[in-house]
Amino acid sequence: MEFEEMQQRARAVRSRYAEVEASAYGRSWTTEEIMLGFLGDVGDLAKLVQGKAGVRPRDDLDEALAHELADCLWSVLTLADAYDVDLAAAFASTMDELDEALAED
Repeated sequence: MEFEEMQQRARAVRSRYAEVEASAYGRSWTTEEIMLGFLGDVGDLAKLVQGKAGVRPRDDLDEALAHELADCLWSVLTLADAYDVDLAAAFASTMDELDEALAED
């Protein structure tokens, strides 16, 4: 899947979540609430990384890790969309800066 397709898919899923939230809570989540959800996902990811290090083993570790990484990516794409960040361009620019900094060392 290409990056733009990923952004579009994340946007579509976010739109569906907003409908569910409006029905359940009378409004959709704010960007702050999306960020809090992302923090929870990062915490779950940290536990799975510990599992890969042997600290928190579980039978479905590889599948759970892949799922949580995808959840985190969805949150990043959703937050970038909410703040009108061209994530592909920002990523390319940041990688260029890091490459330049590493070349100086």
